Amino acid sequence: MAPTDETSQVEHEASPFGTTPPTRSSAGPGAAPSARMPRWLPRAMVLALSLVAVFQLGSWAFHQLIGLLINILIAFFLALAIEPAVSWMASKGLRRGFATFLVFLITLITAAGFVTLLGSILAGQIIKMVEGFPAYLDSVISWINITFHTELKRVDIQEGLLRSDFLQRYVQNSATGVLDISTQVLGGLFQLLTIALFSFYFAADGPRLRRALCSVLPPAKQAEVLRAWEIAVDKTGGYLYSRGLMALISGMAHYILLQYLNVPYAPALAVWVGLVSQFIPTIGTYLAGALPMLIAFTVDPWYALWVLGFVVIYQQFENYVLQPKLTAKTVDIHPAVAFGSVVAGTALLGAVGALIAIPAIATLQAFLGAYVKRYDVTDDPRVHGHRRRGSINILARLRSRSHGPGEEGRADGDVLTRVRKRLGDKWGPKQPADDSPDAQQDGDGDTGRRDTGAEDGVEPDDSAGRRGAS
Repeated sequence: MAPTDETSQVEHEASPFGTTPPTRSSAGPGAAPSARMPRWLPRAMVLALSLVAVFQLGSWAFHQLIGLLINILIAFFLALAIEPAVSWMASKGLRRGFATFLVFLITLITAAGFVTLLGSILAGQIIKMVEGFPAYLDSVISWINITFHTELKRVDIQEGLLRSDFLQRYVQNSATGVLDISTQVLGGLFQLLTIALFSFYFAADGPRLRRALCSVLPPAKQAEVLRAWEIAVDKTGGYLYSRGLMALISGMAHYILLQYLNVPYAPALAVWVGLVSQFIPTIGTYLAGALPMLIAFTVDPWYALWVLGFVVIYQQFENYVLQPKLTAKTVDIHPAVAFGSVVAGTALLGAVGALIAIPAIATLQAFLGAYVKRYDVTDDPRVHGHRRRGSINILARLRSRSHGPGEEGRADGDVLTRVRKRLGDKWGPKQPADDSPDAQQDGDGDTGRRDTGAEDGVEPDDSAGRRGAS
C-alpha cells in the first residue's frame, strides 16, 4: 500500500490544476475512461430555454394586445392633430384639460349633427323608395314585355320571389346574423370610446408626458425628442389640412353634378361625399358614392349610372393628379413616397395604416433630414437634364485646365492653338510643305500669333514679320 500512496501523491502534485486526474475504472485495464459533462452546458441549456419561453410569451402578448396598441397609435395621432387648437386655447388663459374638453365637445356636436341630418335624409329617401317600388317594378316589367315580347306580370313575380328558397335562406341567415351585427356595433363603439379616452389624455397631459419622457434622457437627446414632437404636430396638421382641402374640392364637384341632375338634398350629399371619401380610407369612396346613387335612383334610374360614372372618374383624377400634388405641398413629401407609404401602411395595418402612413413618413423624413449632410451641387448642365455636345464639351474641359488666374489666358490660348492646328492638319486644306527648320519655326510662330490674335479679337500685325524678312 505504501508505493501506491506515494504514486498517487506524486500524480496529485504533478497536476497543473491541483485536481486529481481521472483514474481508471475498476472494470479492468482495457476499459475506456468515463466522460464528464462540461459545467457550462446545463447553464447554457437553461438560458436558451428561458429565452425561447420569453420570446413565445412576448409574441403571444403582442398578438393579444395588437388591437389596443393600434387604438393607442390612432389616439396619439388624433392628439397631435388637435394639439394646435388646444395650445391656442391654453395660451388664452384656459386650463389645458378644459380646452381639450371644449375641442372634443365641438367635434362631437358637429359629427352628431351631421350624422343626424344624413340619417333623416337617408330614412326619408328609403321610405320614398319603398313606396314607389311597385311603380318602378311595373315600368321595368312593361319595358321587358315590349322589348322581348313576353307576358310577365308583377303578381307572378312577387309570388315567385316569396316562394323561392333563396329568399327563405336569406331571411334565416339575416335572423341568425343579428346577434353578430349587434356584437360588432358594440365593439366598434367600445373602440371609439377607447380611442377618444386615450387621445383626450394625450392632448390634455401633453406637457406632462413630454416632461416624463425627457426626464429619462440626457439634455442632447431631450432637444431631439422635443424637435421630433413639434415636427409630428406640424406634419399631422398639414396632412389634415390637405385632407380637408380635398374634401372641399370633392364636395364642390359632386354638388355641381347633383344640382345639375336635380337630385334632392344636393348640399348635404356633397358634404357627405367629401368627408367620407377623404377621412375613411380604402372603402370611403364606395361608401360615399353609394348614398348619392341611391337617392339619384329615386329620381331616375339613369341618374344613378351618371353618378356612378362621375364618382369613378373623379376618384381616378384625385388619386393620380390631385392627391399627390396637395399632399406633396402640405406634408412636403414626394408624391411617389406618399403613394408608397399609403400602400405600405395598408399592407401593415389596414385602413388605420393608410390613414396615418403619410403623417408618420413625413415626420420621419423631416426628423432624419437634419442628420443628412448636404453639399452644393456642381454647375453642370447634366444636373438640369441637359446634355453637352461635341466641341462645347471639349472646349469646356480645356478651359477647366487653367493653372492659375495669371496664366489663364495664356494657357487657354496655347492649348486651343495646338488643338486647332492638329484639326487643321488633319482635315484642313493641304499646304505646301517646307522642310527647313527655320521656316517651320516661323510658320508655327506666325500661326500661334495669328490664332492668338484672332482669339483675342485683334487683327494680326505682319509688320514685325516683314522687318525680320528684310
